[in-house]
Amino acid sequence: MTRRILLVIVLLTAAGTGVWWWWSTRRPPSTMWQGYAEADFVKVGPTQQGLLTAVAVGRGDQVETGALLFAQDDTDDRAARDQAAQMLAQAERQLDNLQTGGKPTEIDQAEANLADARATLVRTTADLVRAEAQLPMGGVSKQSVDQSRADRLSAQAKVDAALAARAQARAPMGRQGEILAQLASVAANRAALEMAEWRLAQRRVVAPSGGRVADVLARPGETMAAGSPVVSLLPTGNIFVRFFVPEPLLSTIHLGDRVALACDGCASDLSARVSFISPQAEYTPPLIYSESSKAKLVFIVEARPSREQAVRLNPGQPIEVRPAGSATP
Repeated sequence: MTRRILLVIVLLTAAGTGVWWWWSTRRPPSTMWQGYAEADFVKVGPTQQGLLTAVAVGRGDQVETGALLFAQDDTDDRAARDQAAQMLAQAERQLDNLQTGGKPTEIDQAEANLADARATLVRTTADLVRAEAQLPMGGVSKQSVDQSRADRLSAQAKVDAALAARAQARAPMGRQGEILAQLASVAANRAALEMAEWRLAQRRVVAPSGGRVADVLARPGETMAAGSPVVSLLPTGNIFVRFFVPEPLLSTIHLGDRVALACDGCASDLSARVSFISPQAEYTPPLIYSESSKAKLVFIVEARPSREQAVRLNPGQPIEVRPAGSATP
């Protein structure tokens, strides 16, 4: 009987020793945080109110940057563009008219008048020279010399007038102030045309980046307000992982740390970099904070995978996150 008791004691001691050894040498459980895939969607809408005439994409479509998403009625904008173009053309023609000199026939007439005035000046100058040479010998009277001098002065004045008339014919028709004012009018009309062309171009809305069409929020025939979303676009690489880190482990994770990702059916090499750590804590269930509930205090952390790996995830997909190293400096 005593031997049985001793045997039982020895067995219990050995079992206790084995349990103690296993507990002291076992590996600690690996750190793992629960999370899910999230996405930054781009809601694409018109820049101005108008009737939606066509939607060129459907839910789930892959689109490239610049691909047409939807179009609005542009009848009014086309008319405004054409009107602005005509007003600009009219302003430019008026400017050309102000900057252009007289008609070719008017310039030719001014040239002919100048030539006639110069010929008269040459003749009257020669007459005056001859009269002044004959005056001392009594060949002409002093009255005739005075008349020749007056004729020459008159001929010179006509030459000056003809020169001025020719310059006026060649000069721009508008005064400097009028030309400057018309230049400003041309610039204003050109700006109005550019604005009208921009408004017309905005009636055809294209994808700001490549990605997947997450949803179509409106249909042709609806009148859309400016800024109202028509297409929800998920650009490639805009998927990230959001997970929750308990308060005791918050000091173990930093911005830029690399984390490993795991999910059902996912590749084994998925990873991401920590891009955001919430500055505010929250509780997993509603409760009153105390030291005993401290373990339930969690912080939201976000990590972004590479562009190539992000396309493997879908928003809302459950993700397991494990630490995998720190960011390189």
